[in-house]
Amino acid sequence: MTPDSLAELFKDQFATAPQHPQALAQSGSDRRYYRLTSGNQTAIGTLSENTAENNTFFYFTDLLRKHKIRVPEVYARSRDRKAYLQEDLGSESLFDKLQKEGLTPEVKALYRKALQELAKFQWLAGREADFKQCCATAAFDEKAILSDLLYFKYYFLDLQRIPYNRQLLQDEMEGLARELGRYQPQMLMYRDFQSRNIMLLPKGEIAFIDYQGAMQGPPQYDLASLLWQAKAALPDAWKEELLNSYLEGVKELGIRIDEMHFRRGYGQFVLLRLLQVLGAYGFRGLLERKPHFVSSIAPALRNLHHFLDHNPQIPALPELRSVLERLTQEDIISRYTPAVVEASPQLQVTIQSFSYKVGLPEDANGHGGGFVFDCRGILNPGRFPDYKHRSGLDKEVVAFLETETRMPEFIEKSQELVGITVDDYLQRGFDHLSISFGCTGGQHRSVYASEKMAAWFRNRYSIDCVAVHHNRSRWVTEPV
Repeated sequence: MTPDSLAELFKDQFATAPQHPQALAQSGSDRRYYRLTSGNQTAIGTLSENTAENNTFFYFTDLLRKHKIRVPEVYARSRDRKAYLQEDLGSESLFDKLQKEGLTPEVKALYRKALQELAKFQWLAGREADFKQCCATAAFDEKAILSDLLYFKYYFLDLQRIPYNRQLLQDEMEGLARELGRYQPQMLMYRDFQSRNIMLLPKGEIAFIDYQGAMQGPPQYDLASLLWQAKAALPDAWKEELLNSYLEGVKELGIRIDEMHFRRGYGQFVLLRLLQVLGAYGFRGLLERKPHFVSSIAPALRNLHHFLDHNPQIPALPELRSVLERLTQEDIISRYTPAVVEASPQLQVTIQSFSYKVGLPEDANGHGGGFVFDCRGILNPGRFPDYKHRSGLDKEVVAFLETETRMPEFIEKSQELVGITVDDYLQRGFDHLSISFGCTGGQHRSVYASEKMAAWFRNRYSIDCVAVHHNRSRWVTEPV
């Protein structure tokens, strides 16, 4: 399946051809997303070879919309169900707003609203859910829970080379899975209920996305996913207040639950979620080498450390407890914490983009040497009409380069090479380093790469440098 199939669906649905599909950044899945527009019409196109997962998404979309839970409308789908168009819910998530505005009363109100809607998702839509429609597993039962625990063990714990009693840990994990697999009640579990999957709409409304992993399971797991999201870093007072708000919302739906039993289970499922997330970060970050997931490991370990400190009775399993306490020691966390090296005041770094058609920038510092990276081996966004008149500073071009090309790998390798030299220069007291990125027009690939390198320098070395774009006056910014 290609973006062309999405363009055909769009034309059939809206009787107008869209502009070239704009790639959106991928997350942890293999689904590819594109924004298609034509005049006032807009839609999000999705390509996925996993038809079972697609069918689950279609089923739950219909079920949730029936219960007036705000999720995207599915406009059209291909015959083979590997491509579909859904409603465009915008680009701002609850996580985005939290990162931008901080712990404001408005953000807390949005979290509260999300939990009110979650209660409807779980307890009202859950009454009608046909769990045979779930794509992976129908229930978050003993087998599924053990799978999550082993996911953590194999893809994160074992990669840290911490000694432990393997048989004893296996026995404890199997016992924990049996215990949690029997936990009641079992309703419709979202599975990945976190703030990046909660979209903000006009007038303070919210909508949910990425619920195709839903299944029958304990409602506490979703609360753990949202309230203990590592990068959100909600304070304990917020967590308790929002948990209470959720419980009140369930009561307002006319549903009676044993609150003490619910809270006991909640603590256990918080731990399970924290371990599952580390497994995912290990797989996506340490094995697949996706930078976003690697950068998430340190916050996730600190989150686990905080949980263990405040819950000395969880887990009540000696080997698992011992392993987790060792895993959250500072020497392990520091492996995944970007090293901030204090740069000597005399080291000046020049980062620039240029066009090979014009030629390499002159060395104004008389230093000579430095790095010149040729970006022309990366697919050029300028070949496509929607990107031709944009630059590597624009989010649409950024998304294209990060999802449709090998640019992330190119940047990672270039940073590794530059880091060797910078560390040496700092020790020897050198005063200047030049780093240049070139591409055909000096507008897309080289601009993106130089901006990423400048940001890396600011984060790693605390060097306040900016990228200079030598060909900016020649950028093609309007159709000719």
